[in-house]
Amino acid sequence: MPEFFNVLAPAVALHTLLDCLRTRLEAETVPTSAALGRVTAIAVLAPENLPAFPRSTMDGYAVRANDTFGASESLPAYLEVVGEVPMGRAPTMTLTVGQAAVAYTGGMLPDGADAVVMVENTQAIDATCIEIFRPVAPGENVVQVGEDVRIGDVIVPAGCLLRPQDIGGLVSLGITQVEVSQRPRVAIVSTGDEIVSPDTTPAPGQVRDINTYTVAALVQQAGGVPVSLGIVQDDYAAQRRAAQAGLAQADVLIFSAGSSVSSRDMTVQVLNSLGVPGVLVHGIAHRPGKPTIVALIDGKPAFGLPGNPVSAMIVFGILVRPTLYALSGCSQPPQPTLVSARLTKNIPSVTGREDHVQVRLSCADGTWHAEPVFGKSNLIYTLIRAAGVVVVPMDKGGLYAGEEVPVQIYD
Repeated sequence: MPEFFNVLAPAVALHTLLDCLRTRLEAETVPTSAALGRVTAIAVLAPENLPAFPRSTMDGYAVRANDTFGASESLPAYLEVVGEVPMGRAPTMTLTVGQAAVAYTGGMLPDGADAVVMVENTQAIDATCIEIFRPVAPGENVVQVGEDVRIGDVIVPAGCLLRPQDIGGLVSLGITQVEVSQRPRVAIVSTGDEIVSPDTTPAPGQVRDINTYTVAALVQQAGGVPVSLGIVQDDYAAQRRAAQAGLAQADVLIFSAGSSVSSRDMTVQVLNSLGVPGVLVHGIAHRPGKPTIVALIDGKPAFGLPGNPVSAMIVFGILVRPTLYALSGCSQPPQPTLVSARLTKNIPSVTGREDHVQVRLSCADGTWHAEPVFGKSNLIYTLIRAAGVVVVPMDKGGLYAGEEVPVQIYD
């Protein structure tokens, strides 16, 4: 059987593709309320100051700070209460020397006021007079005009993956629509004479199609739109037609299975026949997922993922997911959550290869413990039973029980 040659480190394989990738998705305008998880196509500038007026951050009294200087419990300052600032309305009064107005959190300050005294530092003498037991400095307990955002500021840069707080920031400035990159469309082709639909009872020698559905879910999780092209048999002409159909209607093409070097696996031939430059990488120094294919076909990325479900999902995270974000112009793709844990068992490996090993997590005495879940890459439940993954770097021949290691938590 032929061997893999020019096997590349996973990071090198990814950059080999990204360095050649010139295509970026077109922009579209969507309601801000529906923009969560989308990537901004252009920078968004503040159309106004936020806040647009000086606001109290406390319940209490709006005052002129000078009128409170020197106030103490033994020698309070006495101020005349000349009114109240109702929430949601502009004040009608202007404070002069020795005057105060009732203020509420979030309310606008009246003209002449430059600070707010907290209500707990005051005492009412009667309906129109208060004692103040603590001085305030100018600006104390007040949010100034433009303190949060000034007009013209970049509030969301281009290439930003919009989070819930970003949505809130946009609508706070009246921005109800935002220009974002289109979602990448990903065509998914499952190959193999042994693959049957999940609603079919497999005959001896057959297995249900897992990868179409797990890959589609991963595409959605990465902000893309999966386009399933169904199951294609081990036939060159049929696979080539499916690949052409996928490239015609999607931005990315994924072949599931067909990436190894057996005579029945023809993904390399198919991808090389469709456009230039064709296959860039065939084989990565990684377990699981060594027989991975990375290609670029007339500007569109294409991947041949291993048929084993665990391999396919892990390689998707290493290569396909960052490619989808790159197509969207995302400048800072989300990174996995890391937890430091102590290994409970040795993890064997070899230098020159990166290993991803599934682990269970448990906590005892305030310390996380990671138990490796060993299993073959065609056993999907090794992933289901795992909470995350430990990466064995290429320059290490394994990890030892008792070592503190970072665990990448699954979403």
